[in-house]
Amino acid sequence: MTEHSPNRLLDAINSPDDLKGRSRAELKQIAQEVREEVIDVVSVTGGHLGSGLGVVELTVAIHAVFDAPDDKLILDVGHQCYPHKILTGRRDQMRTLRQGGGLSGFTKRDESEFDPFGAAHASTSISAGFGFAKARDLQGKDNNVICLIGDGAMTAGMAYEAMNNAGADKSRLIVILNDNDMSIAPPVGAMSNYLSKLVSSRPYRGLRRIAKKVISPIGLESPARRAEEYLRGFAMGGTMFEELGFYYVGPIDGHDLDTLIPILENVKAMREGPILIHAVTQKGKGYSHAENSADKYHGVSKFSVITGEQAKAKPKAPAYQKVFGQTLTRLAETDDKICVITAAMPSGTSTDIFEAAFPGRSFDVGIAEQHAVTFAAGLAADGMRPFAAIYSTFLQRGYDQVVHDVAIQRLPVRFAIDRAGLVGADGPTHAGSFDIGYLGALPGMVCMAASDELELARMVVTAAQIDDRPSAFRYPRGEGIGVEIPESIAPLEIGKGRILREGTTIALLSYGTRLQEALKAAEMLSAQGLSVTVADARFAKPLDADLVERLAKEHEVLITLEEGATGGFGSFVLEHLAKVGALDRGLKIRPMTLPDVFQNQDTPQAMYEEAGLTARHIAARAIEALGRGDIAEIDRLASA
Repeated sequence: MTEHSPNRLLDAINSPDDLKGRSRAELKQIAQEVREEVIDVVSVTGGHLGSGLGVVELTVAIHAVFDAPDDKLILDVGHQCYPHKILTGRRDQMRTLRQGGGLSGFTKRDESEFDPFGAAHASTSISAGFGFAKARDLQGKDNNVICLIGDGAMTAGMAYEAMNNAGADKSRLIVILNDNDMSIAPPVGAMSNYLSKLVSSRPYRGLRRIAKKVISPIGLESPARRAEEYLRGFAMGGTMFEELGFYYVGPIDGHDLDTLIPILENVKAMREGPILIHAVTQKGKGYSHAENSADKYHGVSKFSVITGEQAKAKPKAPAYQKVFGQTLTRLAETDDKICVITAAMPSGTSTDIFEAAFPGRSFDVGIAEQHAVTFAAGLAADGMRPFAAIYSTFLQRGYDQVVHDVAIQRLPVRFAIDRAGLVGADGPTHAGSFDIGYLGALPGMVCMAASDELELARMVVTAAQIDDRPSAFRYPRGEGIGVEIPESIAPLEIGKGRILREGTTIALLSYGTRLQEALKAAEMLSAQGLSVTVADARFAKPLDADLVERLAKEHEVLITLEEGATGGFGSFVLEHLAKVGALDRGLKIRPMTLPDVFQNQDTPQAMYEEAGLTARHIAARAIEALGRGDIAEIDRLASA
């Protein structure tokens, strides 16, 4: 932990009100202390570092000028919220960040009145802000609404849909574009800052109103407006935003409080329509290791503040995402129709491995999942073999396109669904809980789930060969279990599972990575003389009807297991067994799924305990259903 100066001003900041009346020099010192605090905290907890460091001055300036919580500050994505949390009464809790029972790594409504809108997915802030603005107007209030959105989030169509709507409506709304990467800005300097102060000032806006009154009667209003708009666009950029109905201010230096504060004060005084402030910042600002890193330390594990070295455990087995990336790259060596699409997550999905080998067939479309899916559909429609590698939680954003553009047309898009299941510290916003149900509901879709890294490699090969319909395979975050992957990888037979252990009394049918827990549960049960079958379904659709019916017929108890929400694999099994009459003769069946709640962040093991999906829970559920056996003995074995 960093040793702090005894004269720290930050120690007296318990809410944004404590920033009011501070001198510019004091605010600069507070900003520096916030930056140090963020670095110190994240070195202990891990989390999003670079994005928070990039908005320190912006956050200090916003809270110094505006009046939260009456004024609503909505942070897009929310991974840049650490400085905001420090300034809004949560500084003493920051070292619980992303831990069980601690602070969320994102904004969260039930955590603080200063978080008016929760977010962990990108590009929602302007839509939500427009909603807050209209709610204010309809209720006769007079507060400000400020949306802070990054340039990466501006790659999503939703942001422009919201701007188009808000710009046409003319409600008072302030959008701050935090531009830390894109080349949409001309060089930022003294002239740009000066012009931004000028166009946001009262005299300039007053002159505009006088000129409008003079030229309106003689029919020159529209040409004059366009001339001024394009002059400002030429000098400073922003013509596009003006066309969407926003008054554009910028670009400005997002780290210069001497520029930020007067501009925000000017904008706060403006009463007309929506405004966009274009602030240029540096991701990772103020911490050299982050500034010099390729990803600006976007997401980090615990690290040394001095060296910047991250404390990562030595992997025991390759990560699932790397198995996917490596397998797909090998396939592409002999198949020039294979291509890959990701939505701003090349390293997260390991599509960067493919990109290094085949840059012309690798496409990062930005934070635009809807576009990614339909783009893949277009590729498939003209004979390519696209793999769309998207996190489960993000694929939800493109579900209409999966239905309309892929499934209805039976196009062979292959969905590589990363981060399927629980994800630990990122919590409910990033958990891949629902893809089994939402994809399994679609006619013609092939749905697979990998129980280990070899199974994942085989599913990649299998998907590559499915050319008559869409397919999907899900796999979790983290390392595999250490299964060796051979040079030659055989595809799976569509719709066929496998039996790993034969028994006669209890059947455990697993879909995905709970298979290892099922095998452990079988050992616990066999220690009590109970005979257990363990099967790996592999496919949720088409379901292995023969396997499911056999397990139902030959066992007293059938338990289905999945790391997904209710309404998924277990429901498909129950429905099939009901249709064939297999539930008419006394079979005891118990589906085990994720609980019907949004689980808060914790360690993965703690989340599995809460979900009731460990070997101990599986064995106990089997004994409970069977009506014989010793649950206390199961607990003893589990704790041994």
